[in-house]
Amino acid sequence: MNTTPSPVNILAIGVHPDDVELSCSGTLLRHIDMGYTVGLLDLTRGELGSRGSAEIRTKEAQESARLMGAKFRHNLDLPDGFMQWSEETIRAIVRVIRAAKPTIVLANAPADRHPDHGRAAKLASDACFYSGLVKIETEDYSGQPQEKWRPKALYHYVQDRNIKPNLTVDVSDFFERKMELILCFKSQFNHEHNDEYAGEPETPISGEAFMAYQRAKATVYGRDADYSYAEAFVMERLPGVRDLVSLD
Repeated sequence: MNTTPSPVNILAIGVHPDDVELSCSGTLLRHIDMGYTVGLLDLTRGELGSRGSAEIRTKEAQESARLMGAKFRHNLDLPDGFMQWSEETIRAIVRVIRAAKPTIVLANAPADRHPDHGRAAKLASDACFYSGLVKIETEDYSGQPQEKWRPKALYHYVQDRNIKPNLTVDVSDFFERKMELILCFKSQFNHEHNDEYAGEPETPISGEAFMAYQRAKATVYGRDADYSYAEAFVMERLPGVRDLVSLD
């Protein structure tokens, strides 16, 4: 799996290595199937997680990205749990955005059970803006000056807390594959069926009940739009359409 950012249509950012899989991988699979390209950016290695380790989670993340069909998966190796807003951090994310040149960015929920999620959402949002400022200078991965780039839209995916979304994406045809991607993170999920990690602490996300919750949540979010399964997103700006008839 390539780790160097390169141009893609959609850049999905997560503060922990499994955030993208849990919250928007069905959407990414759907768009890859439509011919769009996808890149993944993890801000930390999730080293403070109760189960597994940074090294294990990195290997799991790379395998998931390979199965997804992502063009790259990059990790900024920021400190899990203690990542803060700083010029250095913003510039690091801007560097990836300018290298990837995405039209769309997907990012963490603005507020959630895990405090890292909200901080990461703010970082992603600010980096998308600052990436479009010509006087903020960055270099690419070969040391060459980068051009400014501002994505067309930023969507925050819904995570643990079921906040009211602005839009939902039909992932009915891709939901089972999404679950396979989640289960790439064997150290974190479905511990009843993973003897390798049976001796590690149980967590609110490690058991079968959490996997059932993922299916139930996708069912609930799909209901209003008459989808079997959906993923939900919130936006910072008012969305617009040119054809009301085409809306589901």
